[in-house]
Amino acid sequence: MPTYVAFLRAINLGATRKFPQDAIRAVVESTGARDVETYINTGNVRLTTGLRSTTKVTSVLEAAFAADRGFEVPTVVLTPAELVAIASDADELAAAHDRLGMQYVSLLKRAPTPEQVREIESVEIDGERLVVRGRGAHLLMDERDSYHGARLSNDYVEKRLGVSTNRNARVVRELATRWG
Repeated sequence: MPTYVAFLRAINLGATRKFPQDAIRAVVESTGARDVETYINTGNVRLTTGLRSTTKVTSVLEAAFAADRGFEVPTVVLTPAELVAIASDADELAAAHDRLGMQYVSLLKRAPTPEQVREIESVEIDGERLVVRGRGAHLLMDERDSYHGARLSNDYVEKRLGVSTNRNARVVRELATRWG
């Protein structure tokens, strides 16, 4: 059976979007998935299932999350190979960025078109730039210590490339090592 890695978007924000790790695991297991594992409480889940595509896994998980929580939980599902490639891209981009402060990755629900990639990569704001590789939009920030002031944030990415969820590049690398 195939293994997938799911990234939940916009959970554990405020009082009304709580979704603890134990509850996430229980809901994922209720879909028939096996070997369910979570990593930190930001919505990172590894699962094995008989479903044969990321699209099907996404649909089943999103429906189960909405039924359990009472609110939509947009979910980005990757194969382990896709996750490893995104982590490798993060390493390569970090090595090539001589003034790198912080690095984040917006994990995209769907691969963007070449036109979308050209458009988003043409923008640089206050020492921030985005580089898109496959389903990862990598935010490279010059010598900064906080994502909260970023102008090219996940909100910016979503408006241009569609549903995505953001993780620190260190978390992406750790998950690629654990689950890749």
